[in-house]
Amino acid sequence: MPEYVSKMNLYLSLLDRLERGKDENPSIGIILCAEKDNVEVELALEGFTKPIGVAEYKLIVPQKELKQLISDEITTFNQEIANKSAQQSDREE
Repeated sequence: MPEYVSKMNLYLSLLDRLERGKDENPSIGIILCAEKDNVEVELALEGFTKPIGVAEYKLIVPQKELKQLISDEITTFNQEIANKSAQQSDREE
């Protein structure tokens, strides 16, 4: 977590220095975590003055189902490529 806070601080500083207009508010950083440890977050953010939020996220689709979905999509894609290659070979003959 601390390494992400340092990177976010760097990115926010660059964004504010190079892109932010005079009439705009300071940039806000959001760090998304699969798991969030509140003590680690508090310690990592202590002393930073830039607005940085930390939130935990959860996948909507369970991981097992997501892996199967991706695997099925890859299989379908590979089959389509093979079919197109076969059709092209048939045309050339």
